[in-house]
Amino acid sequence: MKTRGILRERIIRAILVEPDGSLTKYKLAKKAECSFPWTHEFLNKLEALKLVEGTKVTDFAGLLNYWLQVKIKPEKKDYMHKDPINLIQKTKLPYALTTYQAENLVQHYLFPSRTDLYVRTEDAEEWHSQLTVEGLVGKGNVRLLITDAHVFYGSLKRQGLTVVSIPQLIVDLLEEGGVCTEAAEKLLQKVEQHAQPIH
Repeated sequence: MKTRGILRERIIRAILVEPDGSLTKYKLAKKAECSFPWTHEFLNKLEALKLVEGTKVTDFAGLLNYWLQVKIKPEKKDYMHKDPINLIQKTKLPYALTTYQAENLVQHYLFPSRTDLYVRTEDAEEWHSQLTVEGLVGKGNVRLLITDAHVFYGSLKRQGLTVVSIPQLIVDLLEEGGVCTEAAEKLLQKVEQHAQPIH
């Protein structure tokens, strides 16, 4: 699963979570779980695009936009469940909320019409089992996003729930489109005002 695309996303995610240039290239490689030569090579590419200088992000919105263009779409599974938040709070499995629910917890702009959560590939079957005890399979109010576990990097706690990092949330909202784009733009403005992601 460690394709070049996944490694590229890991570096972008890690550098956007800590964009101030305080990370050494070696430290960034470790946080992104990538080899040092690959990290160095990819940073050179981002520098040529005028998105970073070393490990300092010089164009936060530009790097998010680049991420959106190269982002690998996770495998998706849809369910209908009467109380997904209660189920999530009870589970011992790792997860991170994104889009509507996550944005509502972080910024409170969107109505949490669907619960989208990232889960690890190896846990997908167990999530399926838990969601179908009192739920149904098919387009509903819950979406599992099955992907690389590095997606949990920089995740936050909000009201006892785990939410993806702010950069991950912004790029996921942009990918979702519609009203989510407005929410992403509001969040991006806050991040750029602080010159670093909100923790």
